[in-house]
Amino acid sequence: MNSRADEPVIDRVGQRHLDRLVMLSDGIFAIAITLSAIEIRPELKPGQSLWQAWSGALTVYFLSFLLIGVIWVGHRRIVSHLRDIDGIGTAINLLLLSLVALMPVVIRFSLNDATQDMGFVVYAVAIAVTFACMAALWFHVAFIAHLAPDLEPQLARIWLLEMIAAPLIIGATAFYQMHLKPMALILTLAAVAMWLSKGWMEHLRKRGR
Repeated sequence: MNSRADEPVIDRVGQRHLDRLVMLSDGIFAIAITLSAIEIRPELKPGQSLWQAWSGALTVYFLSFLLIGVIWVGHRRIVSHLRDIDGIGTAINLLLLSLVALMPVVIRFSLNDATQDMGFVVYAVAIAVTFACMAALWFHVAFIAHLAPDLEPQLARIWLLEMIAAPLIIGATAFYQMHLKPMALILTLAAVAMWLSKGWMEHLRKRGR
């Protein structure tokens, strides 16, 4: 009777690396969400209502929770289709985690600078870069390293378009806030093109079934 102890260690190394990467990633996501809540320290100033003191901080927190959650869902979808992880994929994933871990600092800056445009710009850029990093991770593992061989190629391309469109939309809001409307328009049009391409590919995929 065969057991896992009889299997060569080399056959399980890739899975071990992937398991450790998933464990580290989930820990970073959990810490980032927790610290985002800790950063909320509303102060009731003279003339302010309780709602005015809490509304801005809670809005930023729940938006951050939502965005970090979306990134975590996307990351979970990526790793669930991987058979292995290579060095470059690990490096990109660590970069992604460093951006996620930085989110509480970005939130604190946004709250402290909430009355100025720069706070929102920094917040939007941080989110856009984080989403772009996740798209880079998927592009590498799915299309360069071919570490998700069981996934349908057309579906992999659809997911990539989704991941690219997200930072384009968020980046467009940052440019609009900086009063760079032509750049905001370009990014918006690019994002719309991505979503239209994604919809067309999904249509073709359904027809091909």
